[in-house]
Amino acid sequence: MQIRFTKMQGAGNDFVVLDETRERLGLTPAQYRFLADRHFGVGADQILTVRPSPAEGIDFEYLIHNADGGQVQQCGNGARCFARYVRDKGLTAKDRIRVQTMAGVIAPELTADGRVTVDMGRPVLDPARLPFDTAGLVPVPQGSVQKWPLALDGKAPQATVMIVAVSMGNPHAVQLVDDVDSAPVARTGPLIEGHPRFPQRVNAGYLQVVGRTEVRLRVYERGAGETLACGTGACAAVVAGIGLGLLDARVDVHTRGGLLTIAWAGGLDDPVFMTGPATTVFEGQIDIPETP
Repeated sequence: MQIRFTKMQGAGNDFVVLDETRERLGLTPAQYRFLADRHFGVGADQILTVRPSPAEGIDFEYLIHNADGGQVQQCGNGARCFARYVRDKGLTAKDRIRVQTMAGVIAPELTADGRVTVDMGRPVLDPARLPFDTAGLVPVPQGSVQKWPLALDGKAPQATVMIVAVSMGNPHAVQLVDDVDSAPVARTGPLIEGHPRFPQRVNAGYLQVVGRTEVRLRVYERGAGETLACGTGACAAVVAGIGLGLLDARVDVHTRGGLLTIAWAGGLDDPVFMTGPATTVFEGQIDIPETP
């Protein structure tokens, strides 16, 4: 099967975007893995699929598959690329669109400076809703949130790490580090991602606070490994930092792929807003084998 695709990136988080507004491609998890493969396919952290409106008041439906072929609820950098894609392709003339995701409705908005702002919805700090199994754990309160001890196995440099559990439509475990460059992301990221206390796995965030309006961040994403940027991870990290009393309401997040700006008023009923770049890299077509 031959399909057309668009390669995009947002702060270095890269995507293959597929248009299913006219017909469904019917791809299998193995075929999504093929597309994401950087040696045999196109190469991407996630595959984004554009589908037509599923209901009145909604402009599009948005599906996200990780590089491992699994479907996930949300992707912030992908949401910005999604908005740029549908506008550039003439699928909409709106600056602000409403998009249905597995995690709910989001509303990306194209701004005058060429960046895209996304209302990422309300953060969730209830462990049961991530889900995060806290049975037998004793949290440490700080600010308006709780830090939870997460025991790691013998491969980790630390026996236990303290995390703030946040959902931005997908689960995140955020820990404070002194220096993201020396943080043991490659060693502890997989241990946190697949930790048995997170039955649906989790994104592991490593947050360095530079000042009250500036942080540095690395994220080991479930199903993708460490990426150059993670939009929902940036949102979760800022929510955690504000909740801990370390950050102001608007924060610049420096990722390895670029700058994201996150704003949150601090209440659980307040949405988180993310602003950042979205760029088309190239377009093409590819033959996908039936059984990659």
